[in-house]
Amino acid sequence: MSLALMNLSLARAHLDRAAHLRSDEGALAELFAHGKIFQVNKGKFIFTDSLHWIPAAEAPSGDRYFLGLDDAGVGYFAINAPFAEGTEDLLTLREAGLLATEIEVGAAVHGVALANWHDTHTHCARCGAETYSALGGSVRKCRTDDSEHYPRTDSAVIVLVRDSENRILLGRQKVWPAKRYSNFAGFLEPGESLEACVKREVLEEAGVRIDQIEYMGSQAWPFPASIMLAFTGVVENPDDARADGEEIEDLRWYSHESFTADLKSGELLIPPGISIARRMIEAWYGGSIDFPEAWR
Repeated sequence: MSLALMNLSLARAHLDRAAHLRSDEGALAELFAHGKIFQVNKGKFIFTDSLHWIPAAEAPSGDRYFLGLDDAGVGYFAINAPFAEGTEDLLTLREAGLLATEIEVGAAVHGVALANWHDTHTHCARCGAETYSALGGSVRKCRTDDSEHYPRTDSAVIVLVRDSENRILLGRQKVWPAKRYSNFAGFLEPGESLEACVKREVLEEAGVRIDQIEYMGSQAWPFPASIMLAFTGVVENPDDARADGEEIEDLRWYSHESFTADLKSGELLIPPGISIARRMIEAWYGGSIDFPEAWR
């Protein structure tokens, strides 16, 4: 049974990143003067019915990040600067991701991810000296040894576990309130393949071994700097499923019928629509799940 993910909220990027322009300060200045600019800080930006664009003449002081070009050749930029006290309509990607257009999502995800990285990499990992943003925000350079430092993305797998009868296995983390269940996930370790990570995480958290591993899709998850890589696999030993008692406190096997019944009764809460976990479950379910808004 092959499952594909559709309409991933934070994967709807629609900008040409135009990396060849990052070293052309004159071109970037011209694009900025006539571009689409928004302010971002600490993972938030102004969003009402759409992303709030700022004229270049009104842009606040702060690091500028070049995000790319749209189909008309218009440049898009994020300015990393604190918002004035009392600024209203500040939202996060979790809140605005389902409302934004493809252009807005692509810009916001890129801008938030860059801002998160720049905020936490202010000094050189080699010599400890101060670094500064360069090449349109795509790199930081050391003021002392001139070394270049590039953004990193933390890869994490998330797994939809199924058995031969097409039931799915969901788990609840200890930190979640009762009735909140989702897929199994974890970060890729050094020297580990994605397939090995999938098998390890499921075995560690649920005590079962899986095979027939298939890739489903991916979505940026800049909270603060991850990408979620979705897989599904079939359990070899479903009767052995046991929560690890550390990260995962409880497990539930669900058929389509029991899944629907628990959703309707309120005995099951699943991830929100912006998450890749929700889309994975919906791919197995066979369509959109229109129950009350799930947990965030």
